[in-house]
Amino acid sequence: MTQTTRYIKPGRFAARLNGGIGWLARRGISLAGAADLAVLGRKSGEWRRVPVNPLDFGGGQYLVSARGVSEWVRNMRAAGGGRLRVGRRVREFTAQEMAPAETTEILRAYLERWGWEVKNYFGDVTATSTDEELLAAAPLHPVFRITATS
Repeated sequence: MTQTTRYIKPGRFAARLNGGIGWLARRGISLAGAADLAVLGRKSGEWRRVPVNPLDFGGGQYLVSARGVSEWVRNMRAAGGGRLRVGRRVREFTAQEMAPAETTEILRAYLERWGWEVKNYFGDVTATSTDEELLAAAPLHPVFRITATS
């Protein structure tokens, strides 16, 4: 599987906003479908949290890293799963990273739903981009298929 090290680090404002979105999700308020993702840190062994937008598509659920190979992506690769939380509802899951060639329709669906939120991380690629353009962008945006374990 092709892996890249591209990562767009959030600025101060985005980091504070993400913290607020995660705080709300942990208290049961999901903004635009957000959930609080917890993954065991690959170095520390401690739970690391970040808000994400889980995507339901084609009978499966997926996590897309709009910013690239972030810390949660690296931790997910090492841990192979994690927890999604909205309020008191906590779902443990296993995760399998998908090959970029398999993700074009998932990326399209993700951009249809959250393109307004993540457009800065995808450059000129949008939900209406061609399959070839989405395929070219796919290695920059890891996608994990998640399966509930509890």
